[in-house]
Amino acid sequence: QQIRIQASGGLSETDIDQMVQDAEKFAEEDKKRRESAEARNQADSLVHATEQQIQEHGDKIDADLKAEVEAAIAETKTALEGDDVEQINAKAQALTEKAMKMGQSIYEQEQAAAASPGGEGGEASDAGDEDVVDAEFSEVDDNKS
Repeated sequence: QQIRIQASGGLSETDIDQMVQDAEKFAEEDKKRRESAEARNQADSLVHATEQQIQEHGDKIDADLKAEVEAAIAETKTALEGDDVEQINAKAQALTEKAMKMGQSIYEQEQAAAASPGGEGGEASDAGDEDVVDAEFSEVDDNKS
């Protein structure tokens, strides 16, 4: 007995060679498209996250810093409307730096706010104890006869 496996796809060697050449020819274009898509996705995610951070912590951000971050967001959105991957990456990088400054500012203010109520909290609890009277007591055992 003998088993023989044979391709029945009907592709000739020249067809296969042509497909390989086409794949190699378009590989660079595919790479550029992938890089463009990744840059756009990353920049879009950064814009969304930064906008959400401003929305949640807007009252804790210095007005000048907030304006800088919002301007960087607008520039990044404008870059996203175009096709220049390098510009998208540059604007996203600038936005990242400004967002990091904003995050640091928010963190510092939260740390300062967390430290100051602790001192006031002790005073507030003392104020609620005005009706407390110190007294001495002794135990009396009624079962002693």
